[in-house]
Amino acid sequence: MLGARARGGWQALRRCASLPRAQRAVRLRVREALGAREPAGEVKVQGWVRSVRSQKEVLFLHINDGSSLESLQVVADPSLENRDLTFGSAVEVQGKLVKSPHRMQNMELKAETIRVVGPCDTWSFPLKMKERHALEYVRQFPHLRCRNNTLGSLLRIRSEATAAIHSFFQDNGYVHIHTPIITSNDCEGAGELFQIERSNEAREPVEKTHFFDVPAFLTVSGQLHLEVMAGFTELMTNLQAVVGKVWAGEVWRRLTRAFTHVFTFGPTFRAENSQSRRHLSEFYMVEAELSFTESLQDIMQVMEDLFKTTTHTVLSKCPHDVELFHKYIAPGRKDRLEQMLKNKFVIISYNEAVEILKQASQTFSFKPEWGCDLQTEHEKYLVKHCGEVPVFVINYPYNLKPFYMRDNEDGPQHTVAAVDLLVSGIGELCGGSLREERLPFLESRLQRLGLTDAYQWYLDLRKFGSVPHGGFGMGFERYLQCILGVDNIKDVIPFPRFSHSCLL
Repeated sequence: MLGARARGGWQALRRCASLPRAQRAVRLRVREALGAREPAGEVKVQGWVRSVRSQKEVLFLHINDGSSLESLQVVADPSLENRDLTFGSAVEVQGKLVKSPHRMQNMELKAETIRVVGPCDTWSFPLKMKERHALEYVRQFPHLRCRNNTLGSLLRIRSEATAAIHSFFQDNGYVHIHTPIITSNDCEGAGELFQIERSNEAREPVEKTHFFDVPAFLTVSGQLHLEVMAGFTELMTNLQAVVGKVWAGEVWRRLTRAFTHVFTFGPTFRAENSQSRRHLSEFYMVEAELSFTESLQDIMQVMEDLFKTTTHTVLSKCPHDVELFHKYIAPGRKDRLEQMLKNKFVIISYNEAVEILKQASQTFSFKPEWGCDLQTEHEKYLVKHCGEVPVFVINYPYNLKPFYMRDNEDGPQHTVAAVDLLVSGIGELCGGSLREERLPFLESRLQRLGLTDAYQWYLDLRKFGSVPHGGFGMGFERYLQCILGVDNIKDVIPFPRFSHSCLL
């Protein structure tokens, strides 16, 4: 990491050297200044004051601009101090970048001018100098919480994790699809949707008409739209007619490898009336769909690879930011994370999971029985039972899961090819399945549920060149909780929305 930021600072300094002297004050980010390889003059740094210490012969400032957890030390003549130069104020400092005598910092800025761009009333400013504020406290100030060290680190980690997820999928031949936020479908079938209305509809005394002519909602998942994009058309049928079914599949894989693998990464919404530590009304989901797969193992391998690759990238790009969480927020999380990364994830069936829970010495609030959904307390116990290594639980009861999951046709216990990934401290992180690509099975289930008319378009996908496929979704905020050890999901998103709370 130091090498990358050093290169940035060095390149900026080389650019300024070619300018006329009057224009040589080049703007450096704090990250670049800290990583510069050698002293330089005529440098300008802008940011916010994190600390002020005035002595008889020298004035010390620490300023930060959000590019780094570490702040840049500024050394100045006391004559440059003024009453507006306080903790929290925005400043522009110009001077020379020199080697720091302090062993913990490579460079410091010897100031020639200090200009206060925006003063800060320290008495009313809710964040105080040298005070470690609790996450619950700063959550009250969504417009200021990014100025807190912990939230600053969280935002840098979110940014790097987002980039790493996109890189993972693109490096593996997936196409990124912008699935719609407004939809007429309820993918999960739980009914916890936000319905969309025009702002004046609630005040209209006359009979309402829908803006889209049908009821519309904020999406709970992009999965069904991803299935459309991973679907197939007349070309598949034509290939089969020309070269036969087996060869058509192989030719199609080679011609359209990327389009058969798609992903989306965007906001999703659940109208669940809960203020628990686990729930948000608006959160981000990473979802992927893979065509030409008949094995849950394929889906699980992508889940495991995504988790490990993304986490390795975050740890390499943001070591100090992650360390802040592991040191002050969740001591012990670092060791657990290393366990997750170095071990192969465990695979157990739903049947095995229920038997493990029944034999547990722990008393659960919800008694584990076959046919019941696993609760968070059950999920956490299963991970603990497996040595804190992430656990795939596969083959859930047919009646527990949505209509689109593939029937295993396995007799009395009747299960579907579904999988949940459980992780330490969180419970469920990912959920996925093979999709039911067989038209008669899907028609039968939709008919029993009374959903045939609503999902006629979904049946069409099975009529026109359908193939075995599957996919999964991962909650991005839960992923961040997992790797950082943050207890409350509201503290890993910039602007948390939950029932009875929509600040800002």
